[in-house]
Amino acid sequence: MNFIEQLGSFNSALNGIVWGPPMLILIVGTGIYLSTRVGFIQFRRFGHAMKNTLGKCFQKHAVTDPGAISPVQAVTTALAATVGTGNIVGVTGAIAVGGPGAVFWMEVAALFGMVTKYAEVALSIKYRERNTHGDWVGGPMYYITNGLGAKWKWLGITFAVLGALACFGIGNMTQMNSIASSVSEAATMISGGASNDNTVKWIAGIVMAIIVALTYLGGIKRIGQVTESLVPIMAVIYIISSFIVIFAHIGNIGPVLKNIFWGAFNPTAAVGGAIGISISTAMTKGVARGVFSNEAGLGSAPIAHAAADTKGPVQQGLFGIFEVFADTTVICTMTALVILMSGAASWGVEGAPVGVALTTAAFASYFGNGASIVVAIGISLFAGSTILSWGLYGTRCAEYLFGPKVIKPYQLLFIAMLLVGATMELNLAWDIADTLNGLMAIPNLIALLALSPIVIKLTREYFAKVDSNSLGS
Repeated sequence: MNFIEQLGSFNSALNGIVWGPPMLILIVGTGIYLSTRVGFIQFRRFGHAMKNTLGKCFQKHAVTDPGAISPVQAVTTALAATVGTGNIVGVTGAIAVGGPGAVFWMEVAALFGMVTKYAEVALSIKYRERNTHGDWVGGPMYYITNGLGAKWKWLGITFAVLGALACFGIGNMTQMNSIASSVSEAATMISGGASNDNTVKWIAGIVMAIIVALTYLGGIKRIGQVTESLVPIMAVIYIISSFIVIFAHIGNIGPVLKNIFWGAFNPTAAVGGAIGISISTAMTKGVARGVFSNEAGLGSAPIAHAAADTKGPVQQGLFGIFEVFADTTVICTMTALVILMSGAASWGVEGAPVGVALTTAAFASYFGNGASIVVAIGISLFAGSTILSWGLYGTRCAEYLFGPKVIKPYQLLFIAMLLVGATMELNLAWDIADTLNGLMAIPNLIALLALSPIVIKLTREYFAKVDSNSLGS
């Protein structure tokens, strides 16, 4: 067995632990615990959260702080990272392995993940600090150090190391590879098979590298401006395209919803006995892919939210609830319904499409040969925005470890790795990125549980004022 095979075998074993039932119980359990302690605000205060997040997306926010971005720009930067290929590849993977019931458990995980992300974002505002450039910086490494004290700095360093490394996988090469592959497939379809696959991938990599370089030259404000424009456009395009396919197969909505609920508790019956999918498999795959997509508990999104020009921790924390709702309850659900209602998903069939191929097959049920173009546009927008935001996450982690002098070298390396991602087979990179992403959650969840009294206190104080009308709505 060569080194690559040994590395793959080791990572596979580690991944089984990182994304195994104990870890998923910890992630969801943290969400349940926090939900209980803050009075299930994702249900009881959902209207308030949407009014003060989605409702404010249509209002102009003048940012007077030169080191900050608007609350909406902060959430679109976080959403740009969250709404990525996980919404396409992750959902299809969960369904292909866990059956329709995985969708149910994905939604359940999201309900509690809303409060997990709410807590992360609130703490990132509470314990953020200014860097030498005058920008607000924060995230798990900062609320670990500033909230738990200097003796816990090793935990903050652990998170920062994992984040700085993970971004090259989950936020760079794998995303770029998805863009290059989908664009190449679309180019082949348009040209009737005459296009050069490798050349198209190189061009895609170079174009994305230029876009990322120009965006990073403008700093955090430029990233916020780009994502503020890009995220709504990409979400609308994908949701409209999904609705077209869903309504084209509207007659299947009843059986599909039945299979989702039956599959959550009786998976084999839901997939017609093709393979023996257990409840454990449906639950594990649904929860894992849901967390992978919305990133609740991983500690990545708070890094973007820390830069927000906001009135307080809870006000920005509400955007965390909206973020998980938009990512999983809306966009992931659209993907799941498209796949299941189109009949593209297969179980127990050798060579059946998975990942991007499965999504393309689902959209092809209505768009025909144009499906590859629809999916290519969706993935390019989703993955492209993810690259921009994860580059920021990695930069902030590296800055925490080595100071501001590392920012430019780190960004140059990040940009260069896009070309690697565009032109190489990255199966192992996907797996390693998945593992590193999961490992990030461990120090973050420890901090969330340890700092939960602060979250509870902030929440009670805020809603006491809301209820007494001193803050209004």
